[in-house]
Amino acid sequence: MIVTLLVGLIAAVVSFLMSIVMWKVGIRFRLHPEIRERDVHTRPTPRLGGIAMYTGLLSAMLVAWVISTRTDWFRLVFQGNEPQIIAILCAATLIVVMGVLDDFFDLDWTTKLIGQLIAAGLLAYLGGLQITDLPVGGDVGILVASSWSSLALTLVVIVVVMNMMNFIDGLDGLVAGVAVIANGAFFLYSYMLLQATGASSYFSLGTLLSAAMCGACLGFLPLNWHPARLFMGDAGSLLVGLMFAVASIAVTTSITPQTFQTAEGYSRAQYAPSFMLLLLPIAILIVPVLDFSSAVVRRIAAGKSPFSADRKHLHHRLLDMGHSRLHATLIFYAWTAVISVGSLLFFVVPDLTIAWSFIGGGLVVCAIATLAPLSHRKRREYEVQTRPQAATTREIAVLDPLDRASRDRPASPKERSA
Repeated sequence: MIVTLLVGLIAAVVSFLMSIVMWKVGIRFRLHPEIRERDVHTRPTPRLGGIAMYTGLLSAMLVAWVISTRTDWFRLVFQGNEPQIIAILCAATLIVVMGVLDDFFDLDWTTKLIGQLIAAGLLAYLGGLQITDLPVGGDVGILVASSWSSLALTLVVIVVVMNMMNFIDGLDGLVAGVAVIANGAFFLYSYMLLQATGASSYFSLGTLLSAAMCGACLGFLPLNWHPARLFMGDAGSLLVGLMFAVASIAVTTSITPQTFQTAEGYSRAQYAPSFMLLLLPIAILIVPVLDFSSAVVRRIAAGKSPFSADRKHLHHRLLDMGHSRLHATLIFYAWTAVISVGSLLFFVVPDLTIAWSFIGGGLVVCAIATLAPLSHRKRREYEVQTRPQAATTREIAVLDPLDRASRDRPASPKERSA
């Protein structure tokens, strides 16, 4: 684990240094797009952070490869897996290039979808990273019907995960922080899974990619923290989603349910690791899953493309409820951390009620923190309604900022004559 963490640390250092470079280059040459109506920020900010994260990922993979040529560490990851590694790097490069072009030229959704499908195709068809069976417990997993079905399912999973991360990219530090929590949890899970299955080597493609992306996002986060000086853009959010999907597929397809079978059969606790192979990626990305699902349903119901942009994402709704940008980001972190840690507890603790209790209690606390501004606003509204004559300008302004703006503007000639 220490060696893998060192590789992740290298990714963090390179990503941090490149983030500073990208920020200075973006400011120096004014490489920042115009502020869109749906954007939350109010000042032009470069969106070149994805390039810094990509550089951190490449550095981590390069260092791991060099280590594998001189020691046994990471040797099983690279030996005989050259097509997979090449496909991963090619797909990442394509996604980053397309993301940068989209940030500057605002590509239409069909072009972006085609690019995402090509990147997923490189991984699934040329790299051989496909979902061939679903380990859901029992003597055997659920086998995918055919090679074409496996290819189609893999394409859908990769494209959906990429867009889930892209959809929630709307607040300072949101995607980077969620990615650090998600990749950190998945790294611990995949590492413990290798230990539990008695693998000859604790180095795997899933652990390497999770550690590398965790480090890349962690190095980028200081410049992306509120108030952000650098955004990751579509290049960064799509890259985060792509690498998480690849790591999940690599781990899920490398373990079978028979791994957890004993002479006495399957116990309740032994079923959990097999099920979690399939459910953990979804559980960790619970916030992007909810945002993506609601956005697709909302846009299709309105007769629009599911990839069309709007200002009705979950982070927009939190802001409308009264949360500040920082508080909204921290709430997303809390939801992700509760689900991630709770999911890991299913694998760690023998008594599954502990995991359920942690998740249940954590979700209650998160729900209270999420809904707190609503109760505060209703209380203020009640106080103003019960004593309207004593309502101060400050109280009214808190309830309706637009009303304060209308009072502060100069009176029109018609209003002065009246």
